Amino acid sequence: MKNIFAKMRPRSKERFSFGLDIGTQAVKCVKLKFTGSAVELAGFEMQESQLDPTELLRKIKHDQGADLVNISFCGVATVIRYVNFVRMNKNELKGALKFEAQKHIPFSVNEVNLDAEILRDDLPENKMLVLIAAIKKEAVLQRIKLLENAGLRPNLIDIDSLALVNAFSFNYSKSESGENKPEANGQPAGQNQNPEAGAAQNHKTTCLLNIGSTITNVNILDNGLVRLSRDIHSGGGNFTKKLMDTFELDFKAAEELKVNPPADKADKIKSSVESVLANLASEIRTSFDYYESQNTASVSKIFLSGGACKINGLKEMLGAFLGIPVETWDPFKQIVIPESVDRQKLDKSREQFNVAVGLALR
Repeated sequence: MKNIFAKMRPRSKERFSFGLDIGTQAVKCVKLKFTGSAVELAGFEMQESQLDPTELLRKIKHDQGADLVNISFCGVATVIRYVNFVRMNKNELKGALKFEAQKHIPFSVNEVNLDAEILRDDLPENKMLVLIAAIKKEAVLQRIKLLENAGLRPNLIDIDSLALVNAFSFNYSKSESGENKPEANGQPAGQNQNPEAGAAQNHKTTCLLNIGSTITNVNILDNGLVRLSRDIHSGGGNFTKKLMDTFELDFKAAEELKVNPPADKADKIKSSVESVLANLASEIRTSFDYYESQNTASVSKIFLSGGACKINGLKEMLGAFLGIPVETWDPFKQIVIPESVDRQKLDKSREQFNVAVGLALR
């Protein structure tokens, strides 16, 4: 597995990068063009997942001109740990990684692809903070086979949570610190065409919450530095299942109902959504409590992404459950959107491309 912490390095020549987010309910692809320091959206696509997505991936390959793609994993096949090590340099860390990682991950190191990154090297008592990431080799090999059957090749392999942090840091980190960023989308830095995705100014400890179909990614950032990552095995599909049971509907009808509730059913739909959200919010709160027990800071704001953003009233209900402001964030905030891009189509699903953008930025 190539270094999952590799940084984006702007180059003088024009080049393209593809982020491919293969989810349970949809496959999202983002194509970015890099010219010098400019990053431009060159294409995007979202297709409903299938039992065998090979043909779907072939279509994306054809439509977007993809070959090498950056992919990611989440859930039971992945592990992220934040561990204090004795201070050492990168070469020493590389040599010690397998031995040290075995103390902190639930798999044998022989079963996983491992990587690590030094987050801080200035801790007391000659310690440093290290992020350890692992992905099961079996899952990686299965995904590579799927890509190869569709005529695609893996370039970089990442974890969803780290891709989310990458996209957020690219678009929001300088806004948080109050620095100005270059103009993008034809507007001055700090302005945003998506009013939901406000800057995170004055909120030093934030949470990136990505609610997918079956898994919710929780990432807590302290002044832009990721300090906790957790996958909760609950997501938008749980809301759909609840509405299917409550209203005796099929999947597609329940999906439509949670996004566009008719007035005569609004109260009953809200009650159903709240009953599921209460359990999810409890799991999120557990993550917050654990982080806050280890640190002096409290989570002061949640940035929401994922397909569940479309659920009518979810953002407000989640904020009420947790007592923390919640707003969606724009993964294209600092990416140039050319006139050739169908903005209306993009805006309909903007918050579902956060992982794919983070992958393409690699």
